[in-house]
Amino acid sequence: MTVQHQPGWRKIAFLLLSAFFLSLPGAFAQMLALPDAGVNHKCLAGRRIGVTDIEIHWNSPGVKGREGKIWGTPVAHYGFTVLGFGSYTESPWRAGANECTTVSFSTDVTIEGKKLPAGKYAFFIALYPDSCTLIFSKNTTEWGSYFYKSELDVLRVTVRQQKNLPQSRERLDYTFADHTDRSVVVALEWEYWRIPFKVEVDLKSTTLASIQSQLSGAMGFDPPSLIAGAQWCLNNDVNLDEALVWVTTSTDPNLGGVKSFSALSTQAGLHRKKGNNAEADKIMATALDNATVMEMHGYGRQLLNQKKYKEAMGVFEKNFQKNGDTWPTHVGLMRGYSAVGDLKNALKHAKIALGQAPDDVNKRNLEASVKMLEEGKALAQ
Repeated sequence: MTVQHQPGWRKIAFLLLSAFFLSLPGAFAQMLALPDAGVNHKCLAGRRIGVTDIEIHWNSPGVKGREGKIWGTPVAHYGFTVLGFGSYTESPWRAGANECTTVSFSTDVTIEGKKLPAGKYAFFIALYPDSCTLIFSKNTTEWGSYFYKSELDVLRVTVRQQKNLPQSRERLDYTFADHTDRSVVVALEWEYWRIPFKVEVDLKSTTLASIQSQLSGAMGFDPPSLIAGAQWCLNNDVNLDEALVWVTTSTDPNLGGVKSFSALSTQAGLHRKKGNNAEADKIMATALDNATVMEMHGYGRQLLNQKKYKEAMGVFEKNFQKNGDTWPTHVGLMRGYSAVGDLKNALKHAKIALGQAPDDVNKRNLEASVKMLEEGKALAQ
């Protein structure tokens, strides 16, 4: 007789659960990311100013033949209005479509000269015929501007829009223009309108804060990073005491550091900035003893740029004594003699350097220098 086995409890449980979930329409679809219908495109754009990151997220509606029927209409209403659908709050325009537009700044910034702390903000615009009030709000999770609360505003700024784009922009876009090392103009562009606002950063303070943050982590054990941070402080005349600690630490043999020219010259420069000239001279002498021919040449050029011609000539002469008859040493002496007015010796070393030029670019530059010196003209420093 054949015995028929009944399904095990695991199989029964699986069948019951399957039947339960299949009876819930969309239960799994809610967890699955699928393309949207494409009516309003999801967009993001960003820009970095110095060490400051700007990022904007928005849904981009289309004009769809509504030129002249966008601004001051229910599509993009003027001022504040009750939007309905369960919302009874007077609200500004959401500066996009669907969810609220958001903009984030990784450091403190100014918007049209007004301070705004680092953070993420909902971005709204109260539109008017000849001006726009930009609103940065704390509530970044609301749907559009339906549940707007003015008490959550962090900043309001008034700007003037432009209404004369050369052609209609079909999709609402956020653009960046006039980018410098410390500012950029962000603009909402849609149909024929452009609504610009200037974002600026304190480049020195934000960069210093970023360096300090990085050097408080793993990079604080990396000699090249410590030297780079100290050099930035030296070049920008800020944070000299901490920079001196960084560059001194960079020479610690326990970190693999060595008394390199870059470390020692930076250390000397920081001491000089702090008025410790005797210590600076002592350290710089050691730095030059450890310098390569090109490092010495570069330091001499740096002194020339500072119009310290006598000191530069001393470095070029030391480089020649240390490294002998080489192309960089003759180029240095050419520039040094020219700077102190001895064009005869400058021409002598220019001709020697020309014969040693390592490539066509340097050869052409030296040919031009020889010609100038033969005409009795000093070289530009």
